[in-house]
Parts: sequence; C-alpha cells; structure tokens
Amino acid sequence: MQESRLFAILPEEYVCTPDGMEIDREGNLIVSCPNYADDNMPGCVIRIDKNKNISKWFDVPVHPETGIARNMGIAFDPDWNMFICDNQPWSGREDLAWKGRMLKVIFDEEGNVKDWYTVADQMEHPNGVRIYKNYMYVTQSYLTKVKDPSGNLVSCVYRFPLDAKDIVITNTLEDEYILTTFITKNPKCQYGADGIEIDSNGNMYVGNFGDGEVWKIRLDENGDMADKQVYAQNRDELASTDGMILDEATGNLYIADFNNNAIVMVDKNRNVRRIAQSPDCDGLHGELDQPGEPIIWQGKIVASCFDLVTDETKVNTQHEMPATMAELDLEP
Repeated sequence: MQESRLFAILPEEYVCTPDGMEIDREGNLIVSCPNYADDNMPGCVIRIDKNKNISKWFDVPVHPETGIARNMGIAFDPDWNMFICDNQPWSGREDLAWKGRMLKVIFDEEGNVKDWYTVADQMEHPNGVRIYKNYMYVTQSYLTKVKDPSGNLVSCVYRFPLDAKDIVITNTLEDEYILTTFITKNPKCQYGADGIEIDSNGNMYVGNFGDGEVWKIRLDENGDMADKQVYAQNRDELASTDGMILDEATGNLYIADFNNNAIVMVDKNRNVRRIAQSPDCDGLHGELDQPGEPIIWQGKIVASCFDLVTDETKVNTQHEMPATMAELDLEP
C-alpha cells in the first residue's frame, strides 16, 4: 500500500472541516468547507492555486430562517455556475431539521459571487452532487419519513433540472424528482447514499455508505435510469463509501473509506483494493485523517480530511486542529 503525504494544512481562521471538492476553469482546486466542528465558523468555499496558495473564496449564502449554511458536495455546470449541497441538518440540531438546500451560485467575470438562489429546499440530508447533461444528481443520505418493511434506512438520489428553482422537497416517495432509492442493511452504520460520480458515457456510481457498496446506474440519453446494479463490494477492503472520483484514463474509481481512514480503488474489472490507510491520527504528517472525498488534481489524488465523526465503526477518535488534506499517487 501507499503511504499518504501531507498536501496542505488549512487556515485555522476559516476552516475546521473540509469536505467536497471541484476544479475551476483556471485549474484551481476548490474545497467546500461546512465547518461543522465550530458553530461560530461559517460554511465557506476555499481556493487552492497551482502553487498551493490557499485563500477563502466566499462564505456560502445562509438560510434566511436559520442564518446558517453547511456546504458539503459541490459541482460546476458547463457555464461555471456552482451547485452546492447545504446540509445543515447533518449536525443533528433540532432547529436545523429539514432545512437542507440545493443552491446555485452565479459568478461574474472576475469570479466574484454575482447572484444565488435556492434550487430545492426543505431537504433532510443533501450530500453529494454531480452534473450530467441538463441535470444535477444529488445524493440524500436519509429518507427517514420513508419506512421500509425491513426497518432499515432508505436513502435516494434526486435528479433536478439545471434551471430548476424553488422546489419544495417532501422527503417522501411522493417527490417526483427521485431517480432511485437505496436500503442500507448494516445495523451498526445506518447511513445511505453518499459519494457520487458520473463518467462521460452516463454511467453513475453511487456509494451506499453504511454497506460499503458501490452501485452503478446507467443513464439513458434523457438522463433517466436505464438499469442499476451493485458494481463493487468487498467488506475486507472497503467498509464505507464516502466521496469518489473516477480516473477515466484507467477506469480506476477512487473512494474515500471514511470509517477506515483509507482510500480504496475499484479497477475497471471491479476488483476492490485498499491503496492507503492510516491509524487514528491528527493528519499533520500527511495521514488520512477520516477522508471525506478524493479528487484527481495535477496528476495526484488529493483527499480532504473531515476528522470529526467518532463511533464504534470509525477509526477516528477525536477532532483536532488544524484541518488537513492528504495526497497519494495515481495507481496504474
């Protein structure tokens, strides 16, 4: 296995919890920071340039009722507008329940925030987002209003048109925007659809977090689901499926195994292999400190270290500052 290296130590004044990532039109690495570890720190988006200079780009527009934004997954559309999963219910605070949003942020020519609006509101747990053709696809890790006969957790993927606005979500199966649902069977980790990736041929990969599964969903020319199957699962190598990124040059899918402080690769033949893993750590020496999402940037795998959740299924035992990011080499 590889040994991960330190990519960056993030500024303590405005980052305590990094998560989703994207690459902008100038090739900068963009990191979404929900900052769950400090209620007084606003959710923000930061920019890391090619020389690894780090700066805050903008604070995410807050919810008008709660005054809070907690941004997780992000994605750019072809016009370089940014779509953001505002997952403020993740914290578990009762006053933030059902206050999740999908946001669209529009920039001017200089890259400053020009405007924004709500795509969808009243969501329970929006997590990851990817763009394909005329739609955005959003994982929602909980649908607790939906009761499966097994008693297990139900989660879903929503599909919203890129020009959608002010959709009110019910978090039930009555929502017309649900593309597909998932059931998580692991009793020790009832957490559902999380990481999401879509290749250039319209194949969508979705992680069912608690079961350590990757599902493959083939989209047809209209963006509807054509078929769905389990693509990869190996509990000895992959315990949880958080963020993921596909290297289309090799067909390798890289997955953040959040529970195990690991990065796992699924190759084009669907073989599952852990390529790097760290013990409980503070990340300051480049360890994987509860990786939340990988991305491929400047020929390397870069992973954000969430470093916050602790329970019996997690290697991580505490949150430490400063927040960090790690890097690895691409596998052949």
